[in-house]
Amino acid sequence: MTLRVRDSCLCLHTQRAARAVARRFDDALRPVGLKSGQFSLLISLNRPEPPTVGSVAQLLAMDRTTLTANLKPLERRGLLNVTPDDKDRRARRLTLTEDGLALLEQAIPIWIKTHEEIERVLTGNLDALRSDLNALATIAVVEPESQS
Repeated sequence: MTLRVRDSCLCLHTQRAARAVARRFDDALRPVGLKSGQFSLLISLNRPEPPTVGSVAQLLAMDRTTLTANLKPLERRGLLNVTPDDKDRRARRLTLTEDGLALLEQAIPIWIKTHEEIERVLTGNLDALRSDLNALATIAVVEPESQS
């Protein structure tokens, strides 16, 4: 069974790949003081209208508590602001600051170069891979069948 899991487990293989890719981006983004997850969070805020915490959590497949914990260091660094929504005071909107935008301008060329390097290693259809990964991301929100 150990060999079967080692050789065929989608969970194991996606976790290993995700960790390797994240480490590669972490190393590349280190000169600008970001980790891969922080870059993803900041780039997700780069929109014409400031997103809500809930919409960013959904995009990044994070629960709100984890997202809030990840926002705090970036907010302390002055890279983003968290403000109440004008229409619904319970909701919070996330806005990049000028410093956040400037940091993204430094990080994006690093991301592009690193992304291109990773894509060169892959031999399959990248659009199909992205589609398959997106399909996997949706299974987290589907309720598993009850096991009676």
